[in-house]
Amino acid sequence: MTKRHITYLACGTVLCGALLGAAPASAAHHVHWVRPGESIQKAVDAAQPGDTVLVMAGTYRESVKVTTPGLTLRGMGPATVLEPAKKAKAPKPAKAAKPAKHGKHGKKKAAAQKSCAEMGNGICVVGTKSKPVEDVTIARMTVTGFSRTGVMAVGTANLNVHGVAAVKNGQWGIAEERAVHSTYRDNVARNNGDAGLFLANSVTAEKGATDTAGTVVEHNLLEGNRIGVTVRRLRNLTVTDNSVTGNCAGVFVVGDENKPKAGKITVTGNQVVKNNKYCPKTTRLSFLQGSGIVLTGTENTLVTRNLVTGNSGKSPLSGGVVIFKSFVGATSDKNSVTDNSLSGNAPADLVNQEAAKHGNAFKGNSCKKSKPAGLC
Repeated sequence: MTKRHITYLACGTVLCGALLGAAPASAAHHVHWVRPGESIQKAVDAAQPGDTVLVMAGTYRESVKVTTPGLTLRGMGPATVLEPAKKAKAPKPAKAAKPAKHGKHGKKKAAAQKSCAEMGNGICVVGTKSKPVEDVTIARMTVTGFSRTGVMAVGTANLNVHGVAAVKNGQWGIAEERAVHSTYRDNVARNNGDAGLFLANSVTAEKGATDTAGTVVEHNLLEGNRIGVTVRRLRNLTVTDNSVTGNCAGVFVVGDENKPKAGKITVTGNQVVKNNKYCPKTTRLSFLQGSGIVLTGTENTLVTRNLVTGNSGKSPLSGGVVIFKSFVGATSDKNSVTDNSLSGNAPADLVNQEAAKHGNAFKGNSCKKSKPAGLC
């Protein structure tokens, strides 16, 4: 045990305990324990702002919705597992009733009232457009097998997700929309149907990029997904020091023709290696294979000091670092690709599909081949 660890433990047992003991009663927060066979949701509903819901090791078949600010929902590590509830067999009705006609607005209202489980999500952290839920932490558990998303955040501020394993969920491992100043750290997103990590201004609406106020995605393992991490229609965000491997595409930063344009994003210090899984085309994109870092429809984005190796394919988006000419005609402008180490990417280490007039810069990169030539 190092001197640093001894000092830390001493603080935890003596000094920190003394400080907590000196705190006024009004500042005290409670820990709500959940054991196998008990309901996480009941503990979350009973918790007050600042409380912790501590979930012991075991498998819990439920979805959990968090709306309380300052709440920490923490497991004991990978052995705390959240899975979908088992579907009970419904009795056969004597006669099927005709559905009520709600009209267009009725359908929207019905969709909005769906629970976290009905939406196919494991954990939902939910605020409103006028009042985001603040300072929620989701930590140290496995969320797996949900038809849509492992952890879904909508309308949040200062969300912290760390030590979560989001595995084999139907769409996204961990996702957010309408969120500001989030931190995603030390998570594993593996074998999810779309992106391991998906961050967007809005999942459904086509509109201009929004400012995240400094969201950070760092030290995550993103493996075997369709896309490792997708950043869509956002500004002011950092993707740093992640391991991104075995996906169809590694890092995807995407905007569109709406204003303001996606941009002012930093992608730095990531290891983006052998993202050569094949994924068929969708209504929005060509097939994906062999894409390292892709920028499309972005401006003033910095891609720097990344290790990008072995990403190889024949998709229009294949290559090491690719500035892609958008399918919807949105240009990529004034982006900088600097000081990256690239090798073994095909069709090239660096690919720029935009005209020179758009001002994308390639400087100081270590690489062998580019399209067009001369970027290395």
